[in-house]
Amino acid sequence: MNHPVSSFRVRCGVLGVLAFLAVCGGLASGQVHSALWGEHGEAWSPDGRLADWSLAGYARGERPIPTRDITLSVRDFGAMGDGEHDDTGAFRRAIAAAGEGGVIGVPAGRYVISDILDIRASGVVLRGAGPDKTTLYFPRSLTDIEPAWTTNAGGRRTSSYSWSGGFVRVHGGLRGGVLGGAGPAERGDFWLPVERIDRFEPGMEITLTMRDDAEHTLTHYFYAGDPGPIENIRDQIQAVQVFRVVGVDREAGRVLLDRPLRFDVRAAWRPILTRFEPAVTGVGIEGMTFQFPADPYRGHFTEVGHNGIAMRGVAHCWIRDVRFVNAESGVFFNGYFSTIEGVVFESEREPDRGGNRGHHAIMVSGGDNLTTRFEFRVRYIHDITVTRGSIGNVFSNGSGVDVNFDHHRRGPYENLFTDIDVGEGSRVWASGGGGGLGRHSGAGGTFWNIRSRRAIAEPGRNFAPDMINIVGIRSNAEARTGSDGRWFEPLDPGELSPQNLHEAQRARRAAEPGSD
Repeated sequence: MNHPVSSFRVRCGVLGVLAFLAVCGGLASGQVHSALWGEHGEAWSPDGRLADWSLAGYARGERPIPTRDITLSVRDFGAMGDGEHDDTGAFRRAIAAAGEGGVIGVPAGRYVISDILDIRASGVVLRGAGPDKTTLYFPRSLTDIEPAWTTNAGGRRTSSYSWSGGFVRVHGGLRGGVLGGAGPAERGDFWLPVERIDRFEPGMEITLTMRDDAEHTLTHYFYAGDPGPIENIRDQIQAVQVFRVVGVDREAGRVLLDRPLRFDVRAAWRPILTRFEPAVTGVGIEGMTFQFPADPYRGHFTEVGHNGIAMRGVAHCWIRDVRFVNAESGVFFNGYFSTIEGVVFESEREPDRGGNRGHHAIMVSGGDNLTTRFEFRVRYIHDITVTRGSIGNVFSNGSGVDVNFDHHRRGPYENLFTDIDVGEGSRVWASGGGGGLGRHSGAGGTFWNIRSRRAIAEPGRNFAPDMINIVGIRSNAEARTGSDGRWFEPLDPGELSPQNLHEAQRARRAAEPGSD
């Protein structure tokens, strides 16, 4: 099974030489440039080792998160915000009254919430006066309210709230109609042959979905031909990418996409195109603190559901300027083109024996999402998690006391971690996930400008196939930039340019002719 960038091997051999020259030239100027990017992106190629992350975030990064006027307040529906009265009913009434597009103000105060808050309409924004002024306090656990006992991958009895669920839930889904089959095509292509060209018009947004076959050839592809043990993988691997159609060639029966394909398109994977029509968009949770009881943390898989926000099947949504205090898990996010920005994690809980205060701080699945300006003031077992269905997401401009990048197996693919201060740096690659579900990370995972107090060892053999990229990291290991192996450039993070690869790609896209 060829890996996703097999056609790029000759080019990478040349880049290995250029990497040495880039380092030498950079030492004289105070800047160093990776041969994968160059100074201004001139070394980048759509079919190269670096993916295109320029569209990650709210509204595809094409406009900022809006700040709309408040249209109603939870106080109008009976909320007291005094830390004593139960304000759950008032919040529910406000959400119901908001309908689509309502911006709900949550003035300064401490609001007791004893049950789940569900948001099912587009455009609803829950806005506090700021994390230092507005606090939602959740005295009960999700298990108290709605028990969800199950077993984990190892057969241990636990609650599903160990890895899912939240007190504020945003429910979405994709409902676009089927447009027909597609392909064949190769990773990096912009033109995609389609089965029914009469169904396509410029400007429409479409989703490409492909599924694994009985021989698990898509799984092997996601892992660049080196998946590790996969006896439990079953049919869990899917390839999904969303595009905007920018041109239609009716004579040739193909459409021009606004971005390169992340993967080959092959008949064996049953490629299907559908309209991208998310049911829920434009929902925001912002400007508040989520606080939970300061019970001692008992350790892995003892969680009962002191969880913050769960968004599922949404697009163009955001979580902004939210602080989590004593949360077992902060954010479970699934969706597309959304942003998690300015989240902070604190805890007064007694830690477990490993020094952890909770389970999953942030878990992201779906595609083209941006998590930025995050701060972990305490350790979680898994600070940032990507897993099944995590494709093309970006984590940038964050920091923490000892951050880990948890790749939870089942093929997380082409995710970017850039411009992050991991603090101590003792467990960057520490990852979880059950056995027989593949290596932790799939191909294309990229780690760019990762700062730490101590030198960081390369990830172990089980972390990922060789087809990952590590650039700008403090390490005692030697550089390795061959065409077939791991791309490892331990350049000085302080001198690496650009510091933030996502921002560099976004700026490059904005400078392209015809861009908005």
